[in-house]
Amino acid sequence: MNVRCSFEMAQSLRSALYKEWAKRVFAIECSSNSEPLYFALNPTPQGPWDENSCLHQLLTRAQTYSVCIASDNKITGAESYVRLRDQLSRLPERCRVMELMAFSPNQQGSLIKGFLIQDDQHLKETERVLQELVRADGQTALCSYTRDDEGRIWQRLRLLTAGQEREVSCNCICRADRPQLHPSVLNIKNSVIFCKYEDAYGVLAECVGMVPKAKDILQLADQCDRTCRKGPFPVIAIEGLDATGKSTLTEALRNSIQATLLKSPPDCIGHLRKTFDAKPPPVRRAFYALGNYITASTIASVSEKSPVIVDRFWHSTAAYAIATEISGKVDNLPPLHHELYQWPQDLVQPDLVLLLTVDAEERVRRLERRGEMRTKEEIELEANSLFRQKVEATYRRMENPACVVVDASVSKEEVLRNALLVIKKHCDSEQT
Repeated sequence: MNVRCSFEMAQSLRSALYKEWAKRVFAIECSSNSEPLYFALNPTPQGPWDENSCLHQLLTRAQTYSVCIASDNKITGAESYVRLRDQLSRLPERCRVMELMAFSPNQQGSLIKGFLIQDDQHLKETERVLQELVRADGQTALCSYTRDDEGRIWQRLRLLTAGQEREVSCNCICRADRPQLHPSVLNIKNSVIFCKYEDAYGVLAECVGMVPKAKDILQLADQCDRTCRKGPFPVIAIEGLDATGKSTLTEALRNSIQATLLKSPPDCIGHLRKTFDAKPPPVRRAFYALGNYITASTIASVSEKSPVIVDRFWHSTAAYAIATEISGKVDNLPPLHHELYQWPQDLVQPDLVLLLTVDAEERVRRLERRGEMRTKEEIELEANSLFRQKVEATYRRMENPACVVVDASVSKEEVLRNALLVIKKHCDSEQT
């Protein structure tokens, strides 16, 4: 396929995705700690509006534009988003950049991500730079925002077709109510939370050209028994934030109950974490998801002969993904009993999940005593208390199985005693 044909296909795709543009609701993320500002579109200057509202003040304080990514492919869309974010970070200091989402309320997979850009000095150079970004990426569209004589604000959507920029829609902005679910929830399933083996496998299979090491993981996954079942011995997963004592407890439990110690991702792919942590979210999350399935295959065989202790499993994969994708406060997380908190039906399930918790100050002290390499998310946990709260809240909302909380702020001997009591109570009752 030649470059021109590929570009024209991208343009056709964009036109299809933006056909229902005026029916979407938009959310501006002014900061990670604030509630998004929501607005809808109307072809006429009708609908609720308040010139004293935060939304009006935001959109009229500077020259405003937005750029959005349109792609029906989760990998290329995520790549374009990351690339656009990096390019916008190099705009002059006079420009402010905020996250923007366009979505159809309660419609799974409808979220289009982008950015709102404001220039305090109203310079034409900013628009020229944004136009160049749109021309260079066939998946990006540009909107401008203008105020009319009546004080109403209009959004103009522009697309690049056959080398020429054209306005395809012009709509008046009106206030919109907060949706029942935070818009970020709409695109999580099968994008960063994989509820089936085939979905995670398909993402890595698609990105082999971009990440050659993905082929190694797929080969390991192919060797796993997809029909495996847990053996008669108990399987206990140990979860918790970084520096809550998971490694200490897993080692102690291994010796106490003569268990086999496993972890996810397993050692056979653990050395690739750094490679995949640098990739767009769908690819990174698919790596960890397949790691769980590879570990599950080992769990099934080992639990035929001995108890199994697993250092992190599916709950960690899901908790960090949800907390990262859902912006803003804890209230934005999916509600209790949401499908994202449910254990995948095709993944071997542990008999018990222990969630280790310590207070924030103690966890920081422990982190300071450790010199090992940490992931971006683990660094974020230390610096961002809101992100930490969301991870902890997500852990506590997991179901089937739910997490049993163990206070890990006491001595390691007491943590072990308490964990053994929970294991005896839970696993003995499961076997009787």
